[in-house]
Amino acid sequence: MTVQWQMFRFALVGVVNTGTYYGCYLVLLTWLPYIAAHVLAFGLSMTGSFFLNSHFTYRTRPTWRKFLLFPLTNAANFVITTGGVYLLVDVGGLSDRWSPLVAAAAAIPITFVVSRTIMLRPEPVRAPGPERSPVG
Repeated sequence: MTVQWQMFRFALVGVVNTGTYYGCYLVLLTWLPYIAAHVLAFGLSMTGSFFLNSHFTYRTRPTWRKFLLFPLTNAANFVITTGGVYLLVDVGGLSDRWSPLVAAAAAIPITFVVSRTIMLRPEPVRAPGPERSPVG
């Protein structure tokens, strides 16, 4: 599969992920302050994003190792969107309903590069252990 095709699939997953995030954010916003709603919605959508990207975008088997590394793909995204949401709402005075969508757009290219690196990285090969002889 070409990088362009992966980018297209990544974008499709991103649309689904953004919808999931935004829907969770709006629901959580009815009970929580906007930053808490953002953090929880982000975590939920990131889990879904891992499985969609694993199966649909990169066609690779999900592993615990990749799952545990996957949050690194969103670390920059998280910092950019969280900072962006704060700046747009508290500094810029924009709506807390629309600001997350605006902030998320800036982080997409960085997320793709890191995601591709982690998801397509070969699993480490374990060296065979020493043969054990029976104790006699």
